[in-house]
Amino acid sequence: MVTLLCPVRGCASPLAPAAGGLVCPRGHRFDLARSGYCNLLQPQDRRSRRPGDSAAALAARRRLADRGLGDWLVPHLLAAFDALGLPPGAAVLDLGCGEGFHLGTLAGQREVAAHGLDISAPAVDLAARRYPRATWIVANADRALPYAAGSFDLAMALTSRLHPPELRRVLAAGGALLVGVPAADDLVELRAAVQGEGRLRDRLQPALASLGADFELVAHTTARVRVQLDAAAVHDLLAATYRGARDRERQRAAGLGEIVTTMSRELATLRRRPLAP
Repeated sequence: MVTLLCPVRGCASPLAPAAGGLVCPRGHRFDLARSGYCNLLQPQDRRSRRPGDSAAALAARRRLADRGLGDWLVPHLLAAFDALGLPPGAAVLDLGCGEGFHLGTLAGQREVAAHGLDISAPAVDLAARRYPRATWIVANADRALPYAAGSFDLAMALTSRLHPPELRRVLAAGGALLVGVPAADDLVELRAAVQGEGRLRDRLQPALASLGADFELVAHTTARVRVQLDAAAVHDLLAATYRGARDRERQRAAGLGEIVTTMSRELATLRRRPLAP
């Protein structure tokens, strides 16, 4: 059972539904937004007035998803999920869920209890409007996760930073973690065109190293596809991935027409290590 915890400093009491919101035994209340999500982000857990993805990045990601440019990863995501052999109704948490594409797609094709969390209220609002069957929360995953220990059978971190102790805490015994990071050649041709070079960078090994004390690797796959992008898709992809921000890079990006580029993702499945005796 997934139990949300009150985020007020020094509280951490269980939250329960109450008349259009959530309330803890100490009387701290959090209202549900019209779209159905709940904002648990506390002032001390934000670094800016509007934390998380910009409106431009969110809009670009939604347009890319609507054009099907995220569909190539879905079979690999479903295969990784199926390999875990989780029971029907398994509780799944998507950290850094953004506008909800990955979790919403998984929940639409598999029987899961879907929970998404992101620091961006506009992102979570988009997710809640398009995928109303999931539970959507605004909170800072880099701090304490607002869930009771052992709440989830699977946590997914497909676009977010990793907080290994908290990930371990919210997973049930034997729970799994699915990590996704861009592969070394992700968008290499586009990066070369915009940045002047397409450097290959291994992001998987540093991620696995940070998780090694709490998790053990059980499976790994590299998903890869070559896609042809028109100028509009190039513009959205740059906005969605924060590339092309410098003046020189914006000028190069503005001059791009169609381009063929690689999209690739490393998917690693890990299991929670047993507690030391």
